[in-house]
Amino acid sequence: MRKMIVSRRTIYALSAVIITLVLLITGSCTRVRTSTATTTPVTNTTSQTTVNSTPATTTNSTTMSTTTTTTTYTYTETTPLPLAGEATEFMGHKLTPISAQLNNAIKGTEYINQDTYHLTVDGLVDHPLSLSYTDLQAYPQIDQLMDLDCVEGWSFTAKWSGPSLNAIFADAGVQSGALIAIFYSVDVPLGFTSLDLKYITDNNIILGMKDNDIVLPPERGFPFQVVAMNKFGYKWAKWVTRIELSSDTNFRGFWETNGYNNNADINGPAF
Repeated sequence: MRKMIVSRRTIYALSAVIITLVLLITGSCTRVRTSTATTTPVTNTTSQTTVNSTPATTTNSTTMSTTTTTTTYTYTETTPLPLAGEATEFMGHKLTPISAQLNNAIKGTEYINQDTYHLTVDGLVDHPLSLSYTDLQAYPQIDQLMDLDCVEGWSFTAKWSGPSLNAIFADAGVQSGALIAIFYSVDVPLGFTSLDLKYITDNNIILGMKDNDIVLPPERGFPFQVVAMNKFGYKWAKWVTRIELSSDTNFRGFWETNGYNNNADINGPAF
């Protein structure tokens, strides 16, 4: 009986020890879990900061690259530069750079040799002329501020310089029967266009050998372009080799035979 009691006390004691150990172990595990839970948010916060930082750097880099490219492209497209020695203003007006002057041509650009070039002036004249490029330069050079207006809707402003047709016709001796001047060109040898002689005289029409103080480029009609004041561009003959004084008021040039109005006044109908 005593042995039994001792045995039970022993069991109770051992149970108490076991329970104590279990409680200690359980408390330790709880503290470990708490520590782990506290550490995890810190790790997540660090990771989130890194992720947010990367897109910000990428976005800034993309924006800078786009801005630089756009600025360069826009400057090239919308800001044509004048040639060396080209006039940019005349009589208080801003001039259109030659590089920005639009142009039309029936067969593309024609190229004329300055050294062999001669302008023939004939028809109803007393003294037919054959003028070299140097001869044209020897006439008094007149400067005019003039817009070239195209029937397509575009226009540009330029300073034109060259001899007047009045001076040339005076040397040729225009006969009384002459009513129009017909301009023959390399691309239209049968006659590009014509202008009334009275219009030429009254407006002192010039042959533009220079454009904004630059020798007329081939694409603009070298050796000169007829500066047909207040007329649409199809009257501004280019690459002219001959001027005939004529009484044939029924003559029609290339564009006129294709339906364009023969008067070509910029304030009037084009067709």
